[in-house]
Amino acid sequence: MFNMKTVEIEWGGQTLKLETGRVARQADGAVMATLGETVVLCAVTAARSVKEGQDFFPLTVHYQEKFSSAGRIPGGFFKRERGATEKETLVSRLIDRPIRPLFPEGFYNEINVICQVMSYDGVNEPDVLAMVAASAALTLSGVPFMGPIAAARVGYVEGEYILNPTDEQVAAGDLDLVVAGTHDAVMMVESEAKELSEEVMLEAVMFAHRGIQKVIGAIVDLAEQAAKEPWAMAPQADLSAAKTKLKKLIGKDITAAYKLTDKSARSSALNEARAKAKAAFSDATPQDQMAANKLVKKLEAEIVRTAILKDGQRIDGRTTTQIRPIEAIVGFLPRTHGSALFTRGETQSICTTTLGTKDAEQMIDGLGGLSYSNFMLHYNFPPYSVGEVGRFGAPGRREIGHGKLAWRALHPVLPSKDEFPYTIRVLSDITESNGSSSMATVCGGSLSMMDAGVPLKRPVSGIAMGLILEGKDFAVISDILGDEDHLGDMDFKVAGTSEGITTMQMDIKIAGITEEIMRQALKQAAEGRTHILGEMAKALDSTRTELSAHAPRIETLQIDKAKIREVIGTGGKVIREIVATTGAKVDIDDEGLIKISSSDVAQIEAARQWILGITQEAEVGKVYDGKVVNMVDFGAFVNFMGGKDGLVHVSEIRNERTEKVTDVLSEGQAVKVKVLEIDPRGKVRLSMRVVDQETGAELEDTRPPREERPRGDRPERSDRGPRRDGDGGRGPRRDGGGGDRGPRREGGPRSDGGDRAPRAEGDRAPRAEGGDRAPRGEGGYGGGRAKQDDDNGPAPEFAPAFLTRED
Repeated sequence: MFNMKTVEIEWGGQTLKLETGRVARQADGAVMATLGETVVLCAVTAARSVKEGQDFFPLTVHYQEKFSSAGRIPGGFFKRERGATEKETLVSRLIDRPIRPLFPEGFYNEINVICQVMSYDGVNEPDVLAMVAASAALTLSGVPFMGPIAAARVGYVEGEYILNPTDEQVAAGDLDLVVAGTHDAVMMVESEAKELSEEVMLEAVMFAHRGIQKVIGAIVDLAEQAAKEPWAMAPQADLSAAKTKLKKLIGKDITAAYKLTDKSARSSALNEARAKAKAAFSDATPQDQMAANKLVKKLEAEIVRTAILKDGQRIDGRTTTQIRPIEAIVGFLPRTHGSALFTRGETQSICTTTLGTKDAEQMIDGLGGLSYSNFMLHYNFPPYSVGEVGRFGAPGRREIGHGKLAWRALHPVLPSKDEFPYTIRVLSDITESNGSSSMATVCGGSLSMMDAGVPLKRPVSGIAMGLILEGKDFAVISDILGDEDHLGDMDFKVAGTSEGITTMQMDIKIAGITEEIMRQALKQAAEGRTHILGEMAKALDSTRTELSAHAPRIETLQIDKAKIREVIGTGGKVIREIVATTGAKVDIDDEGLIKISSSDVAQIEAARQWILGITQEAEVGKVYDGKVVNMVDFGAFVNFMGGKDGLVHVSEIRNERTEKVTDVLSEGQAVKVKVLEIDPRGKVRLSMRVVDQETGAELEDTRPPREERPRGDRPERSDRGPRRDGDGGRGPRRDGGGGDRGPRREGGPRSDGGDRAPRAEGDRAPRAEGGDRAPRGEGGYGGGRAKQDDDNGPAPEFAPAFLTRED
């Protein structure tokens, strides 16, 4: 039923399978590429005709990650894949960049390349596989594609290169490099590195190129089985006569224009020359007019390239290695947390850094599940930066790509979350552009973070390199202008520190470059980066030691994991109360790391003390700040350490006698207390009198021990109520009779109808010898209970001395 063709090879320790003929058979070319259990489907369709008047190549690449490929349902309200995410946009550009230069000049048919991730195993990243699938589908489609290409990812772990590393290997290593190319040359490089040398980076590129050659062979094998007939290309018209006419007409004008160092003056002169050429072909057919416009651009490129290659003369008069003048200013904006204005020639960026707390992290919903990023870099390129009128609004693919390149350059030098627990956002607004605004963003972003107090490992600078290649002759040029980018053969950006490279990106407009050219470009880039770092150091050579007054402060606190529940409380009650009361933000992770943030240091300290009170144990002999929360007759309960209560007995409030607690203390009053004792049940006994309530210093306890204190300071007996001695509240003393209870009868019932049962002889144990009560009188009550004369043993103990009979 299916005319299915398949090719399989072993690649980087996995089986790579390319299949066609079973799925998407109505597309011009369709390939399902499988590596491990990751599967990407790529389908290519091409228009059979060109729109009238079209003079550009409309290639569109779409990369899409299906959540079903990882067994997930998309988040959000709609629960389906929506617009392209940042990663999908970046991978779309990654596929586009190496294949676009491989279509012939003059081919203007619209082409769609659609890559969809159908299965994701969580190990093999689908981006490189999508590049392979796209190349294979184009090769099979019959369109005039001068491929195939292939791509590979390289990691660098403990001095060893790894082909197609896993995410874990990339994270553990020092390099994440993607290389695409043909069998003979490198076409595209994208990377992030941890300050690696030029030699290590170059060898990584060559290692990747050797790895992709095997894949290119597999694509060729599949094409031999299933490729469609190649499209017939219309013969190119002979334009030599028109070219000669234009060269005589405006050749000198273009040469003179490109000697003007000012961009605005140069643009005006070039526009005048172009208008003269347009007027010369005003009577020609639309096709000839379009061809004439193309010839003008070719003439410009020829003049510029010849001057550089043959004479070493660049557009603005610089040598091939010279860097434009640089000016850097930090603290440029007063209310931002960090800011820098970086200007290099006619390229300028205002970079700002904003510091936030954990809740400002970016949530990323991808195939691998939810993840969070605490470093963001956003790049804006308004049309006024190039003196044009254009769309201003949401960032396009180019802006997302340039921002990610700068992100990769700065990310390797950031401190860890433990060192600097902030969310960092760098914003780059390009206010002028004439060559490599992304590298200006790297320089300005580095300075603005240092101005904000972000402890970078080292400052980072970036530079863009260009290439003029004619046959075997070539010239590598440093710090390229916009026109040199458009008219040259390569855009090679390198960023790094004084210790090594942090990112490297290369795009070319020809069919690849050699190792020799790349080596020369890396050498010149290293010299240029060093010069730029020196200019940046004139503005700020190290990170500021103090954060901006407008930035939030964050303090970290590590607690025992067993105490996490106590800090959070039931349903989050405790942590919400801490936040509401102190005004500080509190975040806690599963490992017990707590981050407390606020722009007010006092709020942070209040929250910290509260949490410490919950998680730490009180220490005997230590002084704490507390607050009276309740008062009783015998003392006051004081809350201290945020979450603990203790009792200050009335005798420990002050050295003088305290009649009533409320005479000295009130609820909510702030006090300083010393821990005297913690009993086995956790009850805490506190003292105020041995602490200076103003300073918190401990005072010498001059009060003698209780047993040594004189009794003269106790109230007189008359102040303690009448003694029950005849006129007491219990009636007259019963010496042998009288009173309302009747005389006690030995061994018999009470008289006068008493309601107590007769006391049995000997039913009470005799009073122990040496009792402290007076002997009982005959037939009645004496001053105390009489000692019994029988042999029943000592009398039982009665209530403690501080309880009365009424108690």
